[in-house]
Amino acid sequence: MSGYCDSAPGHPLHGPYHDSEYGVPQREERVLFERLLLEINQAGLSWETMLKKREGFRRAYDGFDVDAVAGYGQADRARLLADPGIIRNRLKVEAAIHNAGVIRGLRDSHGEFAAWLDAHHPLDKAGWVKLFRKTFRFTGGEITGEFLMSLGYLPGAHRKDCPAYARIAQLAPPWMS
Repeated sequence: MSGYCDSAPGHPLHGPYHDSEYGVPQREERVLFERLLLEINQAGLSWETMLKKREGFRRAYDGFDVDAVAGYGQADRARLLADPGIIRNRLKVEAAIHNAGVIRGLRDSHGEFAAWLDAHHPLDKAGWVKLFRKTFRFTGGEITGEFLMSLGYLPGAHRKDCPAYARIAQLAPPWMS
């Protein structure tokens, strides 16, 4: 995604995301769930739209609390589908709730979502896509690839000459191991 290294710096939304989040390894469940939820909702839209609506998603999905979202019922689904602060797509709402339940279940087998990701590293992109399609909803190749790249599990978030690349390399993202 070398073009992002050219266009994001200095942009009010993309700049901070590019410089301090994109490609940076993460362990916290809420952060991982947020990124997955945003990547799913970005399908067919721009990443700028997701960054603009990020706070709306945070409010609508209880701060990306996996347990809260996994417990959503019909009233919550109706609330989400009526919320102009997020993407009101039934399939994406259902995927978020389902995937929260899956992540909660990963605690039983791996202790946490990040440990599940670590247990499957290193897979190539095709392997990750196959695993994600089997495990989660609404996770095709582009969504899975961007999710994993944004968290340092796949290379390509930054060019080698990008200042963010050097900062991230010091954090030893999984793809570098």
